[in-house]
Amino acid sequence: MTKIYLISAILSFIPISELRGGIPYAYLNGVPIIYAYLLCVLVNALVAPFFFFFLETIHKAMYRLSWYRKFFDKSVARARKKVGEKIQKYGMAGLMVFVAIPLPITGAWTGALGAWVMGLDKKKSSLFIALGVMISGIIVSLVILTGSSLSSIFTKQINI
Repeated sequence: MTKIYLISAILSFIPISELRGGIPYAYLNGVPIIYAYLLCVLVNALVAPFFFFFLETIHKAMYRLSWYRKFFDKSVARARKKVGEKIQKYGMAGLMVFVAIPLPITGAWTGALGAWVMGLDKKKSSLFIALGVMISGIIVSLVILTGSSLSSIFTKQINI
């Protein structure tokens, strides 16, 4: 069972799967949904502080390279121009909703990257990303529970 919890935590932390991978994996391997939710949400909520700490460290080292500095400054300017108005309009609530939608390219990793690129407050962003992760976890858990309930419609049970 420890292996299942570890794999669920890893799936919840990596950018590709996040909660969309961690919660279903845990649940389908016998972990009660509440434990799957709590573990995976906790691990996924740690993404933002982890990301901010390590990205800032790597960025400071890389920013000394002229090619990186040009690429970074140009990319950030373009991103801020493109979504700056939306960030001002929706603020942290928009960040939370973005993270809460459990679809590919949304989630804690992308939310943290967006907050960092836009220069948002890291502590506040981490809080709202964590709230988005909690909502996303609820959505994923409900989909899993609903899906497993609906599957009984398509399978015939035989009592022997």
